[in-house]
Amino acid sequence: MEAVQALGALDGLGEHLPDVAPFIYAYIRKEAVYSSMIEGTQSSLSDLLLYEQGAYDQSHTDDVEEVSHYVSAMQLGMSRMAEGYPITLRLIKELHAELLRRGRGSTKMPGSFRQSQNWIGGTRPGNAVYVPPPPHELMGCMGTLELFINREDNIPPLVKAALVHVQFESIHPFLDGNGRVGRLLIQMMLCSYGLLRKPLLYLSLYFKRHRQEYYRLLNGIREDGDWEAWIEFFLDAVIETADDALKVLAELQKRVHQDKEIISSLGRMRKNAGKVFSIMQRHIVTRPIVLAKQSGLAPSTTYRILDILEAHGIVLQKNAGERNRLYIYAPYQRMLDE
Repeated sequence: MEAVQALGALDGLGEHLPDVAPFIYAYIRKEAVYSSMIEGTQSSLSDLLLYEQGAYDQSHTDDVEEVSHYVSAMQLGMSRMAEGYPITLRLIKELHAELLRRGRGSTKMPGSFRQSQNWIGGTRPGNAVYVPPPPHELMGCMGTLELFINREDNIPPLVKAALVHVQFESIHPFLDGNGRVGRLLIQMMLCSYGLLRKPLLYLSLYFKRHRQEYYRLLNGIREDGDWEAWIEFFLDAVIETADDALKVLAELQKRVHQDKEIISSLGRMRKNAGKVFSIMQRHIVTRPIVLAKQSGLAPSTTYRILDILEAHGIVLQKNAGERNRLYIYAPYQRMLDE
């Protein structure tokens, strides 16, 4: 199967590249941005990176805070998986609680399944596009889904992930955040089923690009039972997204190698510049004071190195002014934005 081969190539490259950690760091955040955009937020990757460093306009934080919570929920889910936790209803509710712990969704029962009827589209169940199961049937549906997720069977893992995503979105167990939790579960299932060892594949950008088709196919299953069209769409999403990730990862590794060569040509500054560069690869966005502390260099030396790296296009200052400077490893943001 082409989709399995694409995932295998991505997993193999990610496992053997020494500098994959910053890619995962940035890619998780890119997924958070696009998954949240599907729900109507307007934050960019730059907004999120600045917010995480306390350098974002605090008067416009609602959207970017929601995106930040998605990152936290993803990190929580992956850490639980690393600890050996299966995908259970308890874990799903834990992810939901993290996703809606503060901000606009905090009044929508974070971490709890709904106890009232919800619907999709329209102003009431009577004119809705789709009405999920009523509250008294919800636990039975979710219990069956939990068993299906963890049951050993002969269903190909990618097909199973596609089936679970539709079932979760159709049950719509929460008052808010169902789409985001459902997309989080895709990544977790790919890792749980052994298709990926690291979180390297995210489908939200594909779903956003094909948003109308995505919703049409979900409704097609609910109305006509057209599972084949949905599974084909899902597998196409995996193939395209995995191929894109492979290309981006290869380009980033090429750029990292080029930047290392530039740094190696800096004469007596190359050793200290290498220390700063190594830290920025892991953090992507950071402050000089953090770089100085972690590298063991004097602040004045750190600032001098940053000026040199900026002159070579390796780092970019994100905010103006002499105080509280914030620097980003420019190629990562540029390539991920593209």
